[in-house]
Amino acid sequence: MKLYRFLTGPDDATFCHKVTAAVNKGWHLFGSPTYSFDADSKTMRCGQAVVKDVEGHDYEAGVTKLSDF
Repeated sequence: MKLYRFLTGPDDATFCHKVTAAVNKGWHLFGSPTYSFDADSKTMRCGQAVVKDVEGHDYEAGVTKLSDF
């Protein structure tokens, strides 16, 4: 199965660590990162899509937990 996640976070080191952790768990960057202003919190927010191929498992909506992979 192919899994997809969209990671988001504030424009600081925590976001970079979140993406780094995903890459080190076998996730691959997918597309370009995003960057936008959050008017409510008056801060910049980052986003990055990641994908991962997992053999031997079938995806089931509502059952498959992305955090398990």
